[in-house]
Amino acid sequence: MSKVTRLQTPAATTLRQPAELIAQGLALAGAQGDLDKVAARYAIAVTPDVAALIDPNDPDDPIARQYIPRAEELATLPIERDDPIGDGAHAPVEGIVHRYPDRVLLKLVHVCAVYCRFCFRRETIGPGKDNALSREATAAALDYIRAHPEIWEVIFTGGDPLMLSPRRMAEIMAELATIDHVKIIRFHTRVPVADPSRITPELVRTLQTSGKTTWVALHANHPRELTAAARAACARLIDAGLPMVSQSVLLRGVNDDSETLEALMRAFVECRIKPYYLHHGDLAPGTAHLRTTIAEGQALMRALRGRVSGLCQPEYVLDIPGGYGKAPVGPNYLHDGTGADSRYRVTDYCGDVHLYPPGS
Repeated sequence: MSKVTRLQTPAATTLRQPAELIAQGLALAGAQGDLDKVAARYAIAVTPDVAALIDPNDPDDPIARQYIPRAEELATLPIERDDPIGDGAHAPVEGIVHRYPDRVLLKLVHVCAVYCRFCFRRETIGPGKDNALSREATAAALDYIRAHPEIWEVIFTGGDPLMLSPRRMAEIMAELATIDHVKIIRFHTRVPVADPSRITPELVRTLQTSGKTTWVALHANHPRELTAAARAACARLIDAGLPMVSQSVLLRGVNDDSETLEALMRAFVECRIKPYYLHHGDLAPGTAHLRTTIAEGQALMRALRGRVSGLCQPEYVLDIPGGYGKAPVGPNYLHDGTGADSRYRVTDYCGDVHLYPPGS
C-alpha cells in the first residue's frame, strides 16, 4: 500500500462503501475492485471517531488494520469456518447460545457501529442479514431463559447490543428483572470506542435494573482507541455503578508486540477497566493475515508477566473450534520434576527456573 493523503474534511458520517473510504484517503483508488468484492460479502462500517484515529500515511496503521477492508479477506483457508466457535451447535432457540450451564448469550441485534475485519461472526452480521430478532423470537428467547433456572448470567452480544435504542433496551431489561434466577447481566460492546456519543445518561440508566448486577465488557485492541471521548464514555458507565472488564483480540500488526500490549492493558486499568480476556484470533474466513500463532501469543504473555502489575494481566484464551468453549492457552510456569528429582520446576518472569518441594 503506497502513501496516501487524507482530504481536509473529516468524515461526518459512518463510511460504509469502498468509494467512501477512498474519498477520505483511507484506501487506494486502485484497490477499489478488490474492496468492492470484499464489501459484497462482509459488512463495512467506519465511524467518524474511528476514521479520525487512522493515519492514512502509514500503510501499516494498526487502527486501519482492524477496520479498513483489504484484498486478503478474499482468501479463505481450508481450516477457516463460517461459524468458527460453534455458536450454531449450542443454539436451542433463535437468539440464544447456551454453551455453558450457568450462562447464555442473548443475540438481539446483528448490526454494529463498526465492523471488525477479524470478526468471528462476520458471515451473519451486518447489512443484508437479519438486523434484529423479531418480537416473537425475542419472546421465545426470554421464555427459554425463564425455563432454565440454572441460568445465572445473561450476556448480551450480537452484533453490538448497545446499538439498541434506550426504549427497546429498557423493555428487555424489564423482562429480565422478572426472572429471579438471573443475577448477572453482561454487555459486550465496541460502542464506547467506536461511537462514544451513544453512551448517553439515558442509555446508561437502561442498563441497570432492580435485583441484577450489570457488567460491561469493552472490546478494544490498541491503546489509541482509548481516546479522551472513549474514556469519558467509559467513565459515565463506571460512575453509574457499572463495573467494566476488557476483551481484546491478539492481532498481527495491531497489538502483537509487548510494548503495545503493555500500553493497552495499562490504559484499561487507568480507565478503571479490568483486563479480562486476550483472545487468540478465531478461524473466521479471510482473517489469516491478522492471526498470530499461539506460540507468539504465549511469548507475549510471558513478556507481559514481567512488565506490568497483576491488575493488567488478561487471560489468554482460545475458543476451541466446533463449539467446545474457551481454554486458557497462556504459558505454563510450573512443571513436574524429572528423573529422581520429584521437585517442581517453577519459572519466574525472568525465565529463571527454581525448584519447589513436592507435596507442598
